[in-house]
Amino acid sequence: MVSALLERQRRTYAAEAGIRLRDTPAPLYQTLVLALLLSARIRGDIAVASAKALFDAGLRDARSMAKASWQRRVDALGEGGYRRYDERTATQLGDGAGLLLERYGGDLRRLREEADPKKALQDIPGIGPTGADIFLRAVQGVWPEFAPYVDGKAQDGARRLGLPVTPRRLGGLVSARDMPRLADGLVHAALDKGWADEVRAAAEAS
Repeated sequence: MVSALLERQRRTYAAEAGIRLRDTPAPLYQTLVLALLLSARIRGDIAVASAKALFDAGLRDARSMAKASWQRRVDALGEGGYRRYDERTATQLGDGAGLLLERYGGDLRRLREEADPKKALQDIPGIGPTGADIFLRAVQGVWPEFAPYVDGKAQDGARRLGLPVTPRRLGGLVSARDMPRLADGLVHAALDKGWADEVRAAAEAS
């Protein structure tokens, strides 16, 4: 089942957004932006496209996001199809970038030093519990102290596919390198029953 899932979930959501995730400030910030967008009630592909549009507009780190005008952020979100919440989200991106610059010098690696990083993430405008889960799920490959990170939505997907649901057992099914992709695939299965059915059929046929 895991092999069938990974065969279909070829890339993480971060990779789909063009993020080359490393433990450095720019890709970590880009992953935070993606987490904010994915946590809204819109389709995942629109969130990914909108993140790419922001990055293509040169808004790739906290400083460039903070310096950009509100309208520039709105326009970039619109390019990606993120129109339902674009004005509010543009404000949150600007305010969040300002907070990151003030508190961490724009470097999210300093957030790891907080007593409760997940709670600290939720101080950032637009990042609630879901956004914090999405971010930590994505960065577990470069922040190994959080691995294996399996949030509630990923556990829903594991149940749908008949897989174990505890982080420890799921983490034992793949390499640390593949854990972010497994977690994203489980979320995909939770959100798209038809896709999950295809994974199950492929697993049963193999």
